[in-house]
Amino acid sequence: MNNRRSFIRKSFLTAGTLSLSTLFKKSLAEDIADAFQSLQQLDPAAAAQDEDLWARIQQAYTTSTSIINLNNGGVSPQPKVVQDAANRYYTYANEAPSYYMWRILDQGREPLRAKLAALGGVSPDEIAINRNTTEAINTVIFGLDLKAGDEVVLTKYDYPNMINAWKQRERRDGIVLKWLDFDMPINTDEEVIQQFTAAISPRTKVFHITHMINWTGHIMPVKELCDIAKKNEILSVVDGAHTFGHLDFKISDLNCDFFGTSLHKWLCAPFGTGLLYIRKEKIKEVWPLLASPEDQQENIRKFENIGTRSFAIEQAIGSAIDFHLAIGPARKEARLKYLKQFWVDQVKDVDKVKFYTSTNPQFSGALFNFGIDGMDASPVHNSLFRTHKIHTSPIKWEKVNGPRITPHVYTKKYDLERLVEAINIVAKQ
Repeated sequence: MNNRRSFIRKSFLTAGTLSLSTLFKKSLAEDIADAFQSLQQLDPAAAAQDEDLWARIQQAYTTSTSIINLNNGGVSPQPKVVQDAANRYYTYANEAPSYYMWRILDQGREPLRAKLAALGGVSPDEIAINRNTTEAINTVIFGLDLKAGDEVVLTKYDYPNMINAWKQRERRDGIVLKWLDFDMPINTDEEVIQQFTAAISPRTKVFHITHMINWTGHIMPVKELCDIAKKNEILSVVDGAHTFGHLDFKISDLNCDFFGTSLHKWLCAPFGTGLLYIRKEKIKEVWPLLASPEDQQENIRKFENIGTRSFAIEQAIGSAIDFHLAIGPARKEARLKYLKQFWVDQVKDVDKVKFYTSTNPQFSGALFNFGIDGMDASPVHNSLFRTHKIHTSPIKWEKVNGPRITPHVYTKKYDLERLVEAINIVAKQ
């Protein structure tokens, strides 16, 4: 009888391994779905602090347990549902690429465009789907008809790929770049607004505005600057790489002419996905980087003529939007700001620790930069990784010299407690 029981048990376990695995996955998926439903019953402030719910939502990610990733600002991991969608579409496309890519998957672009437009609060005819913020903003920078002597107002804290694009136009076309500088942290909107306003001259054609400064996480007063630009018949170009899917806003709220973002950052879409928004009446004023048919002059789709693209990762953007909306933009922003404040409050009085980002929640989201007196960013970054395997982004740019910390919704308070512990150790060196 014992031998028979043992045989049956072993047979069941062996034969049922895949079934048990499937059952576990189904149970996990149901628990995550239940957590989403529970989360949606809470207002943002209450949701931000419900550790049990976030612990369950964290199971939707496949992130490493061997390092603490606090560099989500560069590129964020995708929840498994997004990974699975991309893999499923990729496998599907490989059955007969020229048929399934161009005749089947390509037909999903317009529904996806509508979905992105709804998320941004704009018309689908104002959204181009591309690969990242650099591609989006460079399309505008090189596509505008500017001539020698035309002025562009920008700051020393804009993203290097945009700075280099404007510098190339300066060398090639003789435009004039008017640079603004700030002390960090910036603690008032008035300082920013005053500098942009003071830079205006009769030759000013463009305001280049970084919505959230990638070095420090400072949130710029974009709406106010775009309003000033419009009042003075100046074009407004907004780099929204770090705000879309991070802060609770609509592109339409900003009153900008152009907006570009990377969807593989805070929205957690597949790597190499982004979008470009152009106000409808401005589309005809911008040349595409890659040639398009003449009859597309006023069509946003003229910016999508890049040849063969990855249809699989493009279509998986839709799953990332669904995941984002299941959390809720307001609840997501509240949670990200809560995580930032949790670790910042615990190190603000540590000897030698200084901040390059304002602690005022109006001026920062999850992205935050700190430094340690007497140490450059890289040694601090290296020490954090050596002591607790905490991965950050070392920033040494203009007046900023410290690691950039960017948690995401899958980040645990435990991870941030390790960060606090590590900062205390490094500060005492």
